[in-house]
Amino acid sequence: MSVVFAEASVLRTHSLAREIFTSVAGKWALTLINALAGRTLRFTELRAEVPGISQKMLTQTLRGLERDGLVRRTVYPTVPPRVEYAPADAGRALRSRVNGVCDWTGQYLDDIETARERYDAAPVTYGTEQGQTSYDEAPGAGGAR
Repeated sequence: MSVVFAEASVLRTHSLAREIFTSVAGKWALTLINALAGRTLRFTELRAEVPGISQKMLTQTLRGLERDGLVRRTVYPTVPPRVEYAPADAGRALRSRVNGVCDWTGQYLDDIETARERYDAAPVTYGTEQGQTSYDEAPGAGGAR
């Protein structure tokens, strides 16, 4: 296996691809990429676009996105400094992929909700007899499921 392929595999524990994937798949990264939507926004405007995100999480997530080349940060030498964020080329490309995930979510939302309701209502069973569901944990070995 080539070094390039190894670094591009999200299945390898210590690959760059997995590190990037984990960063992008975090709670706020995709939401921020989607909120920027090809626009340039100031920090406070971006925070207003994403209800529920704290100032600390917004700062940390933007730093990570900037580090990965997904967001461009521009600081203007004014008093106080004006800082703007815009998607970089890689961020715009990622947004098109995010749109696909959003479309998938909309398409399967009802199915997923039904599956969750059925799962939550079903009694937990252990074993592999026909008609039973098998779970990794045995009774008493952890959570309810």
